[in-house]
Amino acid sequence: MSGAPDIRRQPCESYGPRRNGARPDMIVLHYTAMQSAEAALARLCDPTVEVSAHYLIAEDGRVWQMVEEAARAWHAGAGQWRDITDVNSRSIGIELANRGDHPFSEPQMAALEVLMAGIMARWSIAPAGVIGHSDMAPMRKDDPGPRFDWARLARQGLALGLSKAAPGVPDWRAFRDAARGFGFPDVGDEVLLRAVRLRFRPWGRGALAAEDMQIAAGMARACSSSW
Repeated sequence: MSGAPDIRRQPCESYGPRRNGARPDMIVLHYTAMQSAEAALARLCDPTVEVSAHYLIAEDGRVWQMVEEAARAWHAGAGQWRDITDVNSRSIGIELANRGDHPFSEPQMAALEVLMAGIMARWSIAPAGVIGHSDMAPMRKDDPGPRFDWARLARQGLALGLSKAAPGVPDWRAFRDAARGFGFPDVGDEVLLRAVRLRFRPWGRGALAAEDMQIAAGMARACSSSW
């Protein structure tokens, strides 16, 4: 992870000031769910759509900046992470050109890593502050999706990884407590399970399992050491 990404400026009109003097202490990762980066760029810069992000990264590693980091982009929408309900005012949004059904390319991931390292240094954002759109809005969002390599970011200190724990007996109360403590919002059990699996075990299917409790134990440990 070295050098600096070649950032192209593509200003958009859909942004505003961060509310109540907030500073970004989070990064929210998205996929575009569109056929190309150019199509996503056009949509993100269309003032009639009223959505935006700070950055967009193409499959080949090209990076566009649409909103200055100090401003409030309109990327997260309704949702919650920990006690934060206005996620837009507390975060920097990065869109990754990806339909959601295929892996993220090496040039794209490499550009993301360099971009994130710079953002995290400038704003003193901890790995625990890096989340996916589906983490904070699991009722309506899946991105960055099951093909995103969270473990890769964690290995480089760019996202929070979980320590190893033993599988446990399925226990919904313990699972909910761990997930809520980690930051996930208060949603129904099945929605919560799907959101946690998207982040940590996207291949998981079916009922709450011992492997999910293993993740819950890791989340509980992370809470005690990261917040």
